[in-house]
Amino acid sequence: MTSHTDADLLALAAKLAEEAAELIRTIRARGFKTLTKSDASPVTEADHAAEALILKGLRAAVPDIPVIAEEEVAAGLQASATPAYWLVDPLDGTREFAAGRDDFTVNIGLVRNGRAYLGAMALPAYHQLYTGGIGQPAQRKDPTGTHTIHVRTPPAEGLSVLASRHYADDPRLASYLGARRVASIGNIGSAVKFARVAEGAVDLYPRLGPTMEWDTAAPHAIVEAAGGQITLLDGSPLVYGKADWKNPPFVCTGAL
Repeated sequence: MTSHTDADLLALAAKLAEEAAELIRTIRARGFKTLTKSDASPVTEADHAAEALILKGLRAAVPDIPVIAEEEVAAGLQASATPAYWLVDPLDGTREFAAGRDDFTVNIGLVRNGRAYLGAMALPAYHQLYTGGIGQPAQRKDPTGTHTIHVRTPPAEGLSVLASRHYADDPRLASYLGARRVASIGNIGSAVKFARVAEGAVDLYPRLGPTMEWDTAAPHAIVEAAGGQITLLDGSPLVYGKADWKNPPFVCTGAL
C-alpha cells in the first residue's frame, strides 16, 4: 500500500475479513477436523488457514504495523504492544463453528495508543461484514447492499440482552442485571453479540467471563462507531496493550 490513511487501512481489513470468511465457508462445506490446544480450547483447519491468509495480507500491505494473532500467540510467538498494531482473531467462536452452528466471526482490529481504533468483522455464515472506527462510519455489508448502522434506544418494555452461550448458566448475570427492566435474554457464541448491539437489534451484552484482546478489538471499534460503548464493570474504559492480552469483565451497551 502506498497510502496508510484510516480509510485505506479499514478497507484492507474489510477485504481480508471477507476473503477469510469465504475460505472458512469452503472448509466448512467440505469438512474438517477439530483439535484441542494446550489451553483446552478447540482449533480447526479453518482457524489456521484464515489466520495465514490475513497475516500474509496485512504484512505484505503494511509491514510497518505489527500483527498480534491468536494462533501465532497460542503457538508460542512472543509479542508486545506498540503504539499501533493489528489484533487478529481468524475464527472467533470456534466452538460454534465446530458444532455446526452459525455464530462465529472473523475479527481484524487496529489498536492505536491503547484504544480500539478501526475494526472489520465478518460473519461468514450470515454473509455479513461489519466495519467502523474512529472517524469511520459503522456499516453492515450484506447481500442486499451496504447499510449504515446505529445502536438503538431501549424500548419501553425493557432491555434485550445477549449473553455468552458458554456461560449461559453463570449466576453473575442475574446479579449484574439486578433490578433492570429486561424484556429478553438470549445466549449465543462469539463476537456476533457485538454486531447485534451495534446494529440496534439488542441493547446489552455483559461479558463476565474471560476474553482476549483479539476477541474484542475489531467489534469494539465498530460498536463505538455505531454510538455504543464498551466499558469495564466500574465504568472505566476497556484498554488494549495488556501484558497478557487478557480482558477483565466488561459490558457492551447501546444507547442506554
